[in-house]
Amino acid sequence: MVLMLGVGLATSSLGLVSTGIESTGDVVAAVVTFFAVRLGSRPADESHPFGHRRAENLSALAEASILLGGGLIVVIEAIQRLIGGHSSLSPHWYVFAVISLAIVVNVGRALVARRSARQYGSAALRSNSFHFASDVGGSVAVLIGLIAVHNGFHDGDAVSALIVAGLIFTAAGRLIFENAQVLMDTVPAHAQAVALKAIAALPEVELDRLRLRESGGRYFADVVVAIPPGQAVVEAHATADAVERAVEDVLPGTDVVVHVEPAIRGLTLRDRVLAIALSEPTVSEAHDITIFDHDGQHSVSLHLKLPADSSLAAAHEVAERVELAIGLLPNVSDVRTHLEPLEQPIAIDPSAAADPNALELIKAVVERYAHTPAQNLRLLPTPEGEVLFITISVGASASLDDAHQLASDLEEELRQEIPSIADVVVHTEP
Repeated sequence: MVLMLGVGLATSSLGLVSTGIESTGDVVAAVVTFFAVRLGSRPADESHPFGHRRAENLSALAEASILLGGGLIVVIEAIQRLIGGHSSLSPHWYVFAVISLAIVVNVGRALVARRSARQYGSAALRSNSFHFASDVGGSVAVLIGLIAVHNGFHDGDAVSALIVAGLIFTAAGRLIFENAQVLMDTVPAHAQAVALKAIAALPEVELDRLRLRESGGRYFADVVVAIPPGQAVVEAHATADAVERAVEDVLPGTDVVVHVEPAIRGLTLRDRVLAIALSEPTVSEAHDITIFDHDGQHSVSLHLKLPADSSLAAAHEVAERVELAIGLLPNVSDVRTHLEPLEQPIAIDPSAAADPNALELIKAVVERYAHTPAQNLRLLPTPEGEVLFITISVGASASLDDAHQLASDLEEELRQEIPSIADVVVHTEP
């Protein structure tokens, strides 16, 4: 700044004065950027939940204003010289030395600013890199103008100053446009596209909404996804984690918030029935959903579990609302619900010992009926009778339906053979 302004004023070179004015703006802009980066690096707080990094965008707008002011001064002076038709410029050797030094310095700081902006994702440093790049072009234009004056074209200095002013206005316009887009929360098109693609690649995830905003080179994503209504909270949380990872993989450092909703499109009739049943706050569980198809119509039955202390009247009202809502589904002719109390923890008598004769009888029944030895056999004494836990092997080639049928038949056989058993839980393994 000192070299170009000093030599420019001493030699009456408008080109050097114009680059000197621009360098004066550089000093002010660098100071603004310094404080903006420091402010932007502060963590989020109660008043600024998204952080302070938009201070960098504001500093870029301030830098653009400085550029516009310096460019306007250069344009006015250049036009006056062109209209006056005279120039007292004497292009001595040190004038060329100063502008050559300016070119080297501008190239160096433009490269440093651009590399640092990429490394730290800083809008302020990125705006500085644009600014310094325009300085390089301006310095080259001034050098060409000085060469033109040296070769007899006396207006070359004023013309080069106008070229510098054009570069200044271009850089300022770009800074204003890009940072105004960020401050107006304009959707970053490329980031939106890659985030959409990443979420679409996830299985069983239906994207309802993606809102993306940028602040100081960092993205904030607000995502709403729909999943099958039968998924448990743990599964829904895992889905949300998968969405977060997918967005962060393509947009590193993004702050992602995922809201999960039950899907309403592309569901089977069973999923719709389950979603309707679970939408009732007092329904703790819906199971044994069975759909009977006949003549293009569907008859639906399901079991509803409600808190054990519910009155029958209250439970009946819930069942009627569920039946009415399911009956409104296409081609559903009738709905039947079976009400059950939600199971409570059952006290076990730890001092009670299992009857060895009963254990031997159980093993014999399993061998005779299931043709496989009983494993992990355990009897739990309860006030209603003994509860039997048992494991059997049904073979690796068995289907799930076959294994379930064998377990159900074995449970019934054990109840008949041993009346003291209140319940049987058969675990099947391949």
